[in-house]
Amino acid sequence: MITGELKNKVDKIWETFWTGGITNPLTVIEQFTYLLFIKGLDEVEETKEKEALFLGVEYQGLFSVETKHLRWNTFKDLGAEEMYNIVSKEVFPFIKNLHGDKASAYAQYMDDAIFMIPTPQLLAKIVDGINNIPMHDRDTKGDLYEYLLSKVATAGTNGQFRTPRHIIDMMVELMKPTPEDIIVDPAAGSAGFLVSAGEYLRKNRSDLFLVQGLKEHFNNDMFYGFDMDRTMLRIGAMNMMLHGVENPNIQYRDSVSQQNEDKEKYTLVLANPPFKGSLDYDSVAPDLLKVTKTKKTELLFLALFLRMLKPGGRCASIVPDGVLFGSSTAHKEIRKEIIENHKLEAIISMPSGVFKPYAGVSTAIIIFTKTGAGGTDNVWFYDMKADGFSLDDKRNPINVNDIPDIIERFGNLDAEKEQKRTEQSFFVPVDEIRGNGYDLSINKYKEVEYEEVEYESPKEIIKKISDLEGEIVRGLEELKKLL
Repeated sequence: MITGELKNKVDKIWETFWTGGITNPLTVIEQFTYLLFIKGLDEVEETKEKEALFLGVEYQGLFSVETKHLRWNTFKDLGAEEMYNIVSKEVFPFIKNLHGDKASAYAQYMDDAIFMIPTPQLLAKIVDGINNIPMHDRDTKGDLYEYLLSKVATAGTNGQFRTPRHIIDMMVELMKPTPEDIIVDPAAGSAGFLVSAGEYLRKNRSDLFLVQGLKEHFNNDMFYGFDMDRTMLRIGAMNMMLHGVENPNIQYRDSVSQQNEDKEKYTLVLANPPFKGSLDYDSVAPDLLKVTKTKKTELLFLALFLRMLKPGGRCASIVPDGVLFGSSTAHKEIRKEIIENHKLEAIISMPSGVFKPYAGVSTAIIIFTKTGAGGTDNVWFYDMKADGFSLDDKRNPINVNDIPDIIERFGNLDAEKEQKRTEQSFFVPVDEIRGNGYDLSINKYKEVEYEEVEYESPKEIIKKISDLEGEIVRGLEELKKLL
């Protein structure tokens, strides 16, 4: 979420691009993110150098003595002409060739990247503006991309709006990725879920980097992300690389089409698939239509998750509320499939303001395990009312936040068994869900307590109204005498 001072800085840089002659919004976005990547690359190097110095070990970084002039902190202070020559003729080719392996995601999506800033003066202004944008400890590039898309009114047209970082982090905390997991996001966008999963492992399972096999798995075979937007793929690859994943598997793919043949390959799905739009039956993988015959992407993605997961694999996905209570045959089929043939664990209902200002859709998080043999017994429901931000378009920070409570309760579900239906969280037995046509909307099961309120008798109320009327009349008479 970009607000306040950072938003103003981004707006100013956007204006600089436009006044400098770059008026195609997508060109602005791409050039902006290339420069952000160059800046971020230098910041990552600086951090690693400091860590090596602290530990007293030698660090062989990306920049040699011969290429140190290509670092952001070196060229940003040069004159406009000299900076332009270095960035256009040396820095840009350098970042394009960072991964010599042409099979890598980074190499694939940087291969057609073009430097398009026309003048030294314009570059100097943009570099100066970007130099003031903080990039530590946040998925800034993804935030910026979504904000820039919103400025040209294209965000959300294909159901493609960015998942807030604190919601992503909550979902990762709930699923607790392990060093052995193979994690996929079939609608990856800027790779926010994959980045968060990687950061969770760095923070909670740093021992994996001491085991050569696990370290190689982390860098090469743990993270998979698919998208159909090449700009997003480029940003996703840069994002993963800046977060220390050397070779993420970020690929161009229509996940629900026949071109995606992945079956029982992954152990963890983390996703926020597209909600809007429908597809032509001819383009959809036939085995997905067998599970739920529909053109709705939100239902097809749930069928896809079941196919892609290995037995025992887990999924946490954001779904629109309609998935939970939709009455069409397709809606009921996918809910029945998850409940009867696998293990549905939790439904976390989120307030409709979570995705503002990009969208006001009501959503929930569905968590399940692929078993192929059933296992659903009691489903845990949680009614999230606050996520730490106001639920209007401004999304200002507030003190009320249910996220820590959700994480704590989900980690200790045994203690939830005695919860009443009037509480924010409670269990519902699977037989009751079956009896309600597999309806998973929380309002179907939540009980509301009404407090009895005693009112005065009608005679008393009428007497008070009459007395009040008398006072008003007397007051008016006194006013008339004063005029």
